[in-house]
Amino acid sequence: MKYCSDPCCILFTCSARFIGNHGFSIGVDDVQPGESLNQKKKITIDEGYEKCHELIALYSKGDLIPQPGCNRAQTLESQISCLLNKLRETAGDDCMSTLHWRNSPLIMSQCGSKGSPINISQMVVCVGQQSVGGRRAPNGFIDRTLPHFPINSKTPAAKGFVANSFYTGLTATEFFFHTMGGREGLVDTAVKTAETGYMSRRLMKGLEDLSVFYDQTVRNASGGIVQFVYGDDGMDPVKMEGKGGRPLNLDQLFMKVMATCPQRGHDTLSPELILQMLNDKLSGQDASSGGCSDKFKEMLRKFFEDRIKMLRSTWRALQLDEDRVGKRDSSIEERVAADISGISAKQLQVFLDTCLSRYHSKIIEAGASIGAIGAQSIGEPGTQMTLKTFHFAGVASMNVTLGVPRIKEIINAVKKISTPIITTELLSEQDELFAAKVKCSIEKVVLGEVAAAIKIVLRSNQPHLVVELDMQRTERYMGISSDTVQLSILNDPKIKLKSEHVRVIDETKLRIYPTGTDKSKLQLELHNLKSMLPKLIVKVDEV
Repeated sequence: MKYCSDPCCILFTCSARFIGNHGFSIGVDDVQPGESLNQKKKITIDEGYEKCHELIALYSKGDLIPQPGCNRAQTLESQISCLLNKLRETAGDDCMSTLHWRNSPLIMSQCGSKGSPINISQMVVCVGQQSVGGRRAPNGFIDRTLPHFPINSKTPAAKGFVANSFYTGLTATEFFFHTMGGREGLVDTAVKTAETGYMSRRLMKGLEDLSVFYDQTVRNASGGIVQFVYGDDGMDPVKMEGKGGRPLNLDQLFMKVMATCPQRGHDTLSPELILQMLNDKLSGQDASSGGCSDKFKEMLRKFFEDRIKMLRSTWRALQLDEDRVGKRDSSIEERVAADISGISAKQLQVFLDTCLSRYHSKIIEAGASIGAIGAQSIGEPGTQMTLKTFHFAGVASMNVTLGVPRIKEIINAVKKISTPIITTELLSEQDELFAAKVKCSIEKVVLGEVAAAIKIVLRSNQPHLVVELDMQRTERYMGISSDTVQLSILNDPKIKLKSEHVRVIDETKLRIYPTGTDKSKLQLELHNLKSMLPKLIVKVDEV
């Protein structure tokens, strides 16, 4: 022991002295980017901005193809947000690759004391997109975020992208967007504490009397059965060894048995005998009569099937006879192969006995207060979650309610959940036309998506609106025609028009007349109709 303790003492003394003489500090020079990094950042941001401008140009021309469940504006926001997020990630990766290994922020993030690579990249290279409610900065003034930008501007700079770093300093508009994102974070932190605290308390009061009884059932204080077997397998989660909540790490256990119980001249079992011994053991008293779950037995069988495949591949690679490997009259090569990869009857017996005894030791004990533990297991991570569910324009799967709002829905047993999702299978799986028709009948289509123009005509005796349909767009949404648009307008409760006010001129054109007779108010009524019609949901014939 002396030969071990003395060098350790010297090492610890030197380490403490070194740390005392060489203090750890952080300064401005630690976040100063090099010339090469600045060049990479400029190229990355220029390329990203160029792609964003191309998407905005497509949107302005009306050539941007909408994503499923989104209109053109939502599709544009989704694609630009993805581009800008990738841009910040690329700049951050470039930053992390150029930092010296003695860099103080890098050391702090790597050893886990404080910070992350994102914080470092924001200080050195680029702060990135500032989001409010999970989206880019909203329009706070008339159709623009700030009065410094043109009306309806959707460029990255106008919607909250901060290209500068904290080292270089933010411009006035970037600083304003940054405060918008920061305020949301502060409010979220303040409100989250009360929300998650009350949620944890309700969970604890609802689950505090649940415990495991001696018959392995989970019951409440009045003896009512909540679960026949805890967790469907009766295992204690704390005692699990393998990945993914598996009770045993079979690979590690098998290696231990092979090391502590060598073959020592015993014959190697053939694959058929291995499977036979395994089935005999799993059908025995301690494994069959409530001893092991079917899932655990299946896991053991899968482990030995993989092991047998490996044995056969080893023997095949060495060009050995499977029937002679490991036998006493076998050759030296066959015995070496058996020692390396073979399994003897004693090793298999010890391994299976160890597996079953360890499995039984991991069954949860009677009296365990699993209700309180379960409530704490949900409540504690809930305090780490963000309070709001951010809705991302784009893929429908991103718009699922998660986190604290979803847990609250479950606890409150809400009848109408905020984001219901239904998965359906088509009867005609091979018919693409039928699938497209079903998709169009389900998907919401508004008049603004299929109309080429909505104009006010004041020259005639009767002022009216003219709606012109775009044939290319109506073909994409099968079943939409001027007749279906007329029916949708008449059935809409907000517009309140009768059949004599909506006339079909031809396949692509409709005329809409105002209901009022007061000439002084006709123009105002026409403008109101013009603003409401693009949002009108166009009904499609049922499939």
